[in-house]
Amino acid sequence: MTDNTPTGTDEAHPHPHTAEELAELDRIARQIDIDAPAERVWDLIARPGWYVNDGAVDPDPDLHYEDDVAVLRHPTLGEFRFRTVTLDKPRYAAFRWIGTPFRNESAPSTLLEFWIDERDGGGVTLRVVESGFSSLSEDPATWLKQREGNVKGWRIELSAAKTYAERGAGSGTGSGTDAGTDAGTGTADADGTADRTERR
Repeated sequence: MTDNTPTGTDEAHPHPHTAEELAELDRIARQIDIDAPAERVWDLIARPGWYVNDGAVDPDPDLHYEDDVAVLRHPTLGEFRFRTVTLDKPRYAAFRWIGTPFRNESAPSTLLEFWIDERDGGGVTLRVVESGFSSLSEDPATWLKQREGNVKGWRIELSAAKTYAERGAGSGTGSGTDAGTDAGTGTADADGTADRTERR
């Protein structure tokens, strides 16, 4: 996932949303069940930028720090910067996505939050919320287009996290998913309903 920020809008297709709908669209909330211990999943989500990849988690990323900013360099996607907000091992992590090849550190950023909840039958549920899209542009059509790409991105990245954590836990790819998940990805909205947003 690359957090692409479009540089223009399509005036022929203005956004059709009400103010209330735009407020709801300011965030993405998704979750996935993972058959791995909380500690294994924590080792992944506590790493800034683990979700910047080509569809599979990189076990050895090019990641370094400049003061309090984590800098991730991907060979094909470019350079990304993150600032850690909170690390509460092994349950909650939050980061600011402050720099991408399309947006510098001085620009507004989205907040990324991850929760790890243990399941009664074993394993965990990993939840993610990315919020603050409306701060990225005064034009809703611009930030809505970026949000569409990230909806698809989080489907891919949560599935990648599941594969990575379960392989490390020695349990294969597993089959635990939530009711209402998207077929083939095992991801769902945080309320258990599949997010059907598609790129237009």
